[in-house]
Amino acid sequence: MAATTLKLTNRSPKQPIKKLPASIELGPDATVEDVKKIIAKEARIGDFNRVGLYDPSTKKTLKNRKARVVDEEGVSSAGEVLVKDLGLQISWRTVFVIEYLGPILIHLAVVAARPYLYKNAEGDMSQTQWLTLGMIVLHFVKREFETLFVHKFSANTMPFSNVFKNSFFYWAISGALCAYFIYSPTSLAAQADIPVVDAIGAALYLFSETGNGLVHRYLSTLRSTGGTERKIPVGYGFGLVTCPNYMFEILSWVSIILVSRDWTVALFIAIGGAQMFQWATGKERAYRKEFGDSYKKKRFVILPGLL
Repeated sequence: MAATTLKLTNRSPKQPIKKLPASIELGPDATVEDVKKIIAKEARIGDFNRVGLYDPSTKKTLKNRKARVVDEEGVSSAGEVLVKDLGLQISWRTVFVIEYLGPILIHLAVVAARPYLYKNAEGDMSQTQWLTLGMIVLHFVKREFETLFVHKFSANTMPFSNVFKNSFFYWAISGALCAYFIYSPTSLAAQADIPVVDAIGAALYLFSETGNGLVHRYLSTLRSTGGTERKIPVGYGFGLVTCPNYMFEILSWVSIILVSRDWTVALFIAIGGAQMFQWATGKERAYRKEFGDSYKKKRFVILPGLL
C-alpha cells in the first residue's frame, strides 16, 4: 500500500508550533507514536512526548500511542490531525516515585522532630501512634515498590507541571497534615487504650494491602511491557466492582482510620475516594465501549452496594 499524506494543523493557534510542517508522508502501518516522532524531528522538538495529537472533529486527544493512524476514524477520514506542543514532560513512573516519597519522609521527620514540634512531648509515643506510623509508611513503601517493579504505564509521560499538583495532595494531606495531628501528645492515638481496636485495624490493613497488591500484580500481567492493549480482568474482586484495587485501597485507609482515630486520615481518603470513583467510572465506560457484550457490566465501580 502506498504512503499517504497527513495534513498537520496547530491545535492552539495562539501558541502554535512554529516549525510545524504543513503535512507529512506516512506508511500504512504508521502508529500515533510514529507520527509524534516524525513531527518532533521535522519541527525540531527534542522530546517527541511533547507532541500532542488530537482528532480534528472531536478535538479529543489520541491516547493510544500504539494505534495505527488509519484506524483512528476521525483522523483517517479527514486526512488531518491537530497538533499541540504539550511542554516539558516527565515520566509517569518518576511522578509516582516523587508523590509517594513525600509522606514517607514527612512522617519519619515529624516523629524524629516530635520533641521540638509539640509542648509536653518529651515522652515516647503511644503504641497506637507507633502502629499508625508503621501502617502509613509501609503503605507508601509498598506503593514505591509497585511503581518501580510492578506497574506498566500505557502513556510514556505527563506534563512536568503535574508533578507539583499531584505531589501536593500526598505531601500536604497524607504527609504533613496527617503526621502533625496523629503524633501530637494530645491526639486520640496518643490516648488510645483499646488494644482490640488496634488489632482489628491491623488485621483489616493486612488483608486490604495484600488484596491491593495482588490486584496490581494481576493487572500488570494483562499488558505487555511497553504496550497499551487492554484485556477484560477477572477474579481478584473484579466480579464485584470495576476496580477492586481501589476497593482494597479504601479499606486499607479505613483500617488506618480505625487505628489512628484521626480526622485527617478520614479527610485524605474522602478526597482520594472521590477521585478514585471518577477514575473507576471512566474505566467502566471504557470497558463497555471497547468490549461490548463480552464484558460483564458492573453496577458498582469501587465499593459493592455503595459506589
